Amino acid sequence: MAHLVLPGEPPRRLFSPPTRHAVAATDGLSADAALRTMQDGVALLWHGDYPAARRLLAAVSRRIPQPPPDDYRRYRADRAHRARLLSLLYVPLDPGHVIPLRRAPDVAAACLAVYGPLDFAAAVPLRELLGVIGAAEWRRRGVAVPALGARIHPHYGVFAPVRQEYVDLVAEAPLPSTDLAFDIGTGTGVLAAVLAHRGVQRVVATDTSQRAIACAVSNLARLGFADRVQVVEADLFPRGRAPLVVANPPWLPGRPRGPLDHAVYDPGSRMLRGFLDRARRHLTPDGEAWLVLSDLAEHLGLRRREELLGWIATAGLRVVDRTEAAARHPRALDPSDPLHRARAAEVTSLWRLRP
Repeated sequence: MAHLVLPGEPPRRLFSPPTRHAVAATDGLSADAALRTMQDGVALLWHGDYPAARRLLAAVSRRIPQPPPDDYRRYRADRAHRARLLSLLYVPLDPGHVIPLRRAPDVAAACLAVYGPLDFAAAVPLRELLGVIGAAEWRRRGVAVPALGARIHPHYGVFAPVRQEYVDLVAEAPLPSTDLAFDIGTGTGVLAAVLAHRGVQRVVATDTSQRAIACAVSNLARLGFADRVQVVEADLFPRGRAPLVVANPPWLPGRPRGPLDHAVYDPGSRMLRGFLDRARRHLTPDGEAWLVLSDLAEHLGLRRREELLGWIATAGLRVVDRTEAAARHPRALDPSDPLHRARAAEVTSLWRLRP
């Protein structure tokens, strides 16, 4: 039996499930029957036409009820439930990352970049495979960043800067110094690149994710900033002090459920509070900490503005200025989005903080 790649797991962790947990499926399977099988916790291993598998996945997704509007907890539960069900439709992968299905695309390069070499028969959730293919296309094309006049190329599992509000805020705020800056949780390296583009002579960018570090190093080299930006693995701050420290932490308190969730959800507001609590000891006497944060959590009832202001004060910091940008992303303009009311009211702020 083919090994199944667990959705969301590191790609080299493979398992061969009991037969009762996986059944063969082909073109004649209806979406209703597929959904019933998935709801029983049984995986479907596809043997039919590849485009038919994609159509089946879309049809099953349409049959899963949507949560009621403006109910964030139901929305998150629905997202998790939907992901679990849709990840039960698997497609086979032969050695060399070849999909042995009719009309299947060539996914070898995209899969190799994420999973590494494959020398045995395996299977992967179609939903995850589509994410791998999409990520490869994002990486190839890149994301236009007007503040840079260039493109950032995200890697798989690293959050793409498709929203530009926070980037523009960092591109426009008055710099306290152009000598040195720390970019905390750099991700693709976009904010480190913006700081370098603005004339900061040396930037130290940190992250805990090896994927993010590799992505940032690649982007900064492509942009010609490799000699001015150092990317290091660190939990928040690097050693030393700087006249400017910048962080764009995950905007929502909550538990991440997938690789990209780590850029959105911050369990217990750990990164946010860690940045605030430790900023003073990494600032020069006249330095500034820039906190770039959306107020979406406030509109969803997950955090109060008074809490944030209290954390800032407890950290021995004071607010010297705050600039805002209204949400411009498509979800904020989509009335059918389950969280439309909160998204439409969302504002991203750059808080300039000093000891």
